[in-house]
Amino acid sequence: MAIQEPTPTNSARTDHIDTKLEVVVIPVSDVDRAKSFYTGLGWRLDADVSGKDGFRVVQVTPPGSPCSVIFGANVTAAAPGSAQGLHLVVTDIDMAHAALASRGAEMSGVFHDDGGVFHHKGADHRLPGPHPSRSSYGSFASFSDPDGNGWLLQEVTARLPGRIDTKGAAFTSAGDLAEALRRAAAAHGEHEKRDGGKHDEAWPEWYADYLVKEQSGQTLPT
Repeated sequence: MAIQEPTPTNSARTDHIDTKLEVVVIPVSDVDRAKSFYTGLGWRLDADVSGKDGFRVVQVTPPGSPCSVIFGANVTAAAPGSAQGLHLVVTDIDMAHAALASRGAEMSGVFHDDGGVFHHKGADHRLPGPHPSRSSYGSFASFSDPDGNGWLLQEVTARLPGRIDTKGAAFTSAGDLAEALRRAAAAHGEHEKRDGGKHDEAWPEWYADYLVKEQSGQTLPT
């Protein structure tokens, strides 16, 4: 897999303009039905505002997401159900799959692509089950809302180098932090086994190093 290097720029000013994805607009045919579906998944309802001539805006936010979703009436000219390939990143594909299914989403099975990099359009080249090595970015599941707007879950546990613009670890929810701690605990257990099974008094520092390096795409401690 080729990793895209950051594009250099001659303008230091341009380097410091944050452009954060804030909202994705999706087209729906029945606003109340869509509102019920997404809030039923556990997404936070941020706004439901009506205006003149039937104008209406509903904003919801997936748990832990810095980006929200807007739908409504007269907010987009796109055909209902035409939004496809919307990705929701999760740290445990099986747990997320079960949680959404329990809330009414009609989930596909967990799958990976036969090419090993991202996935093809539709259901092309899908192989059942998570990625054989459970590599980060490699496992998926899909579902659609009542209009057919298509969503995918993608399991990401460790970011590739350069994908996080931070010098430390940042977590958007307690659940994400808990999952990261579980991975660190499992890796630290192997570390102690290699060290003869001795208790590592410096485990807090080891955990911290693991969490930061996992998020920033650096080589993990052993």
